[in-house]
Amino acid sequence: MTQGERVKQLRTALDLTLEKFGERVGVGKAAISKLEKNENRLSDQMIKSICREFNVNYDWLVYGEGEMFSELPKTILDELCRVYDLDEIDRKLIQEYIKMSKESRRVLKDYIMRIISDK
Repeated sequence: MTQGERVKQLRTALDLTLEKFGERVGVGKAAISKLEKNENRLSDQMIKSICREFNVNYDWLVYGEGEMFSELPKTILDELCRVYDLDEIDRKLIQEYIKMSKESRRVLKDYIMRIISDK
């Protein structure tokens, strides 16, 4: 099965029209139609958009391997990291920020705002 055929299979599984699927990934229905007919190839950006928007397994979309959908994230932080492509340092910063008291977060925000306003 080609990547275009997998896009069509996904769209059909989600019960979305060409137009609605395209809207969700930021393109028109003609672009999705051409992908499904293998007239255009999936760009890296389109692959990322489809995987992020519909929780699709990258290996399935690109190579036809594994399950169509990725496992659901275990925590909200897992989902944030997935959606915004956050690395381990980003994750640790968020974890530590959340652990801070309200007062400590306010002090940190004030400090960051001073830095930003000085530029």
